[in-house]
Amino acid sequence: MCTALSITTGDHYFGRTLDYETSFGERVTVTPRNYPFPFRHTETAEHHYAMIGMTAGEKISCGFPLYYDGVNEKGLGIAGLNFVGNAVYRDAAPTKTNLCHFEFIPWILGTCASVREVLDAVDELNITNTPLSDTVPPAQLHWLIADREGAVAVESVADGLMVYDDPVGVLTNNPPFPMQMQGLNDLINLSPREPENRFSAKYPLSAYSRGMGAIGLPGDVSSGSRFRKAAFLKLNSLSGEGEADCVGQFFHILGGVEMVRGSCILENGEPDITLYTSCCNASRGIYYYTTYGNRQITAVDMHNVDLDGTEPVHYPLLTEQSIFKQN
Repeated sequence: MCTALSITTGDHYFGRTLDYETSFGERVTVTPRNYPFPFRHTETAEHHYAMIGMTAGEKISCGFPLYYDGVNEKGLGIAGLNFVGNAVYRDAAPTKTNLCHFEFIPWILGTCASVREVLDAVDELNITNTPLSDTVPPAQLHWLIADREGAVAVESVADGLMVYDDPVGVLTNNPPFPMQMQGLNDLINLSPREPENRFSAKYPLSAYSRGMGAIGLPGDVSSGSRFRKAAFLKLNSLSGEGEADCVGQFFHILGGVEMVRGSCILENGEPDITLYTSCCNASRGIYYYTTYGNRQITAVDMHNVDLDGTEPVHYPLLTEQSIFKQN
């Protein structure tokens, strides 16, 4: 259960919520240009674009940083979201560039500088059914990829590796992306403005509360409802000027679709919560985040790391609530 978002308000901002019942020791990771990525089915990437993003901790290992989301030094962002029941991966194909699902993010960030370059490359790609390890099967995912010019959703499904233009810059989980977009038509009458009486000219009706123009906007935490709500909030967002206003507005949008502990209980009895929310200024390479336990925004700047280095630099998440005492 996750929501990813791309928005350009001066700079390009890209981020997501990660909603899950278990933490895997997440940390912000900067991978410099000269750290080798030993991909399993294609040649090792000895040199690539530098990148910053959220990765799994040492509890899960694939031989290199396991990215959930990130941006590269060129301003391209990508996030992987659960797509259970619809993702279809394939055996390695001799005529394709074969990537495991957990290699897709670093390959895209390391190779492509823009969405246009992603579109040029994707026809040659094949997402394989290779598991992470003998005990960890392939995660069923799809991806939002964006730069300041636009966004696409990428889904490996039964019909092949599909790429869809994403004009709203939002992605959640199921159903497949074309069905998510079709669902927006159900909200055609919604507006951030006060409603007009269209019920009948014969009976006077009036608004008795602010916000009634958006009655019908979903409020539940299902993936389809989160897609609709995030799209409405983003497309009607009025961001202020300056970095603090833009970053704050981004977190407010994603705050509208966060998972509150106890609002969604899984079959195993565990609550699904928003483990972290990220907002990366993709134009400047600054990764901002909050966690469920710490609402203070924390920032990691990739340009404060040697981007010509050979080893990733990790920053453990600050998860305990920080409160500023004013008096």
